[in-house]
Amino acid sequence: MKTVRLGKTELTVNKNGFGALPIQRIPKTETTKLLRKAFDNGIDYFDTARYYTDSEEKIGAALADIRSQIVISTKTGAQNADSFWKDLETSLRNLRTDYIDIYQFHNPAFVPKPDDGTGLYEAALQAKEQGKIRHIGITNHRLAVAREAVASGLYATMQFPLSYLSTDAELALAEACRQADMGVIAMKALSGGLINDAATAYAFLAQYDYIEPIWGIQRESELDDFLACQQNEPALTPERLQRIQADRTELAGDFCRGCGYCMPCPAGIEINNLARMSLMLRRAPHSVYLTQNYYDKEQKVLACLHCNQCRSKCPYGLDTPTLLRRNYDDFMDFWQHRNQAK
Repeated sequence: MKTVRLGKTELTVNKNGFGALPIQRIPKTETTKLLRKAFDNGIDYFDTARYYTDSEEKIGAALADIRSQIVISTKTGAQNADSFWKDLETSLRNLRTDYIDIYQFHNPAFVPKPDDGTGLYEAALQAKEQGKIRHIGITNHRLAVAREAVASGLYATMQFPLSYLSTDAELALAEACRQADMGVIAMKALSGGLINDAATAYAFLAQYDYIEPIWGIQRESELDDFLACQQNEPALTPERLQRIQADRTELAGDFCRGCGYCMPCPAGIEINNLARMSLMLRRAPHSVYLTQNYYDKEQKVLACLHCNQCRSKCPYGLDTPTLLRRNYDDFMDFWQHRNQAK
């Protein structure tokens, strides 16, 4: 079973990490079964966040009795020291633990540093001295912020979107982390669902023995896909390399990763899904998206207020209102063709 050393933390974890954002969407009983199956099959790293509603609580309920055998990371979106301490105490209570292995600043627009006026980094150091957190990490979607965090030398781990769709610059960031002995945690390893071949996704990241992918898992079938990869590691065959190149060609340029930092929308538009509807229609069965439910959601795009809040909050700098309208038009073309074919 392949493992990854998370840089200077000296934590060693299974190459398959469990990304616990999606378990918000399923009942507690199903979550417990899923988390225990993951653990029973060797997965020992679980990543969550205060932002993920009841995800921490579900992990605590399912895994508290084997706490010493697992690594947990969670995140705070706090902007000041008071909020930091409130988030940390809530996370400890939810996770039913007295320490967190890696406590991460959650996609900040700046790099928290000592004496920056926020008190955030000082609070993290104090929490570490108290034994409430063991390592200080950071997550980000912005290359510039991530590079600054690496250069600062202040962080033990970096969590960043990495997959076979990553650019050379993004992969270079991972290499910079390796050289700085920072643990590299790959979020969005399936690019928010745009990558639908688990074996190829696993095989690509398996090339990098220092990168730890955290797969967003909601269904037992998804877990089974990654357990199969660790039992019989897929090779990066010519066929898989061809698949990667085809996907890179199709997804070249600006596209929505579905990260959700643009939300909520004042007009009620489900931006993180509708801004990439064209891609999902081309990469998933039409029966999933050509539904009355999504048709009704698409109609809200026409009520866009053009306030540009989504555009200003997008960590990738996308022209989100334009993407929404383009994807709306594409959806309607598919919808009309489907209805005409009936």
